Amino acid sequence: MTTTIRARMKGGIIEPLDRIDLPEGQDMMITILTPPSTTDREAFRRSAGRWHGTFEPQTLIDAIYADRLVSTRSAPAL
Repeated sequence: MTTTIRARMKGGIIEPLDRIDLPEGQDMMITILTPPSTTDREAFRRSAGRWHGTFEPQTLIDAIYADRLVSTRSAPAL
């Protein structure tokens, strides 16, 4: 089962901000994702569009397909 809830850290304890439907004593795994900071958001906004006009998309696509043809494996010993 996967459930996403909001929570807040308070005094070294994670306090749920949403209701959790789990039986008392139920073990769980917690993954912590922190929302991006204001600094991160501003950096992202400043970088938006920086690559515009610096290359042609078809040139990139052609380079990707050309790189797929290059073999980096050594010949097998028979």
